[in-house]
Amino acid sequence: MQTRFLGIPELAGPPSVAVVIDVMRAFTVAAWAFARGAEEIVLAGSLDEALALKARHPDWVALKDGAPAPGFDMVNSPALLRTCDLGGRTVVQKTTAGTVGALAVREASLVLCAGFVVAEATARLLRARGCDSVTFVVTGEDGRADEDLACAQYIARRAAGAETDPAGFLHRAAASRAAAELAQGLRRGAHPDDVALCLELDRFPFAMVATEEDSLMVLRPHTALSPADETLG
Repeated sequence: MQTRFLGIPELAGPPSVAVVIDVMRAFTVAAWAFARGAEEIVLAGSLDEALALKARHPDWVALKDGAPAPGFDMVNSPALLRTCDLGGRTVVQKTTAGTVGALAVREASLVLCAGFVVAEATARLLRARGCDSVTFVVTGEDGRADEDLACAQYIARRAAGAETDPAGFLHRAAASRAAAELAQGLRRGAHPDDVALCLELDRFPFAMVATEEDSLMVLRPHTALSPADETLG
């Protein structure tokens, strides 16, 4: 499997297969939203679009980065989301990096959104689809965010079937700038438990697949094949 690791500004044309990584915190939050019962997540291109979608669908849950704001129901924190009941709800998510990265590759034939919490399920789906070439979009810090790059490299190794010790990759993420800023309370709309939740390897058994539906980019959980199923297939 050929792999590329690119920041959002480095993308030139849609890749065939894209794995968009945002560990802290967009796609950790997305995974928690599905675990709390959300049916789908609409990835908004702007705060105004998120608010417009919420206005048209008052029962949808609007979520953003940073401090709470009028019109939004929640902030981009896995710890603040983990006790919410989102059963059957649609979530609208707008973040600084993760949603931007997913929208940047919306024309790819397969778009997966990932963090450490869904790493193995993401790798398993890439193996099951027989993907020969995968572009990993490292969304944070224009491609320099080490927590996202570490996660991307770990998933790439697992997708290639390599036995891989996750400890070093998780250590890099824990020592990243984003983790330090969250731990020091420098990012608004955060909870002290956010970093630990973002580093829970394989917390959830599903991958997350984004597809275009009626001009919207919609993210849904996808339960990948088990290793036994892969062998049988």
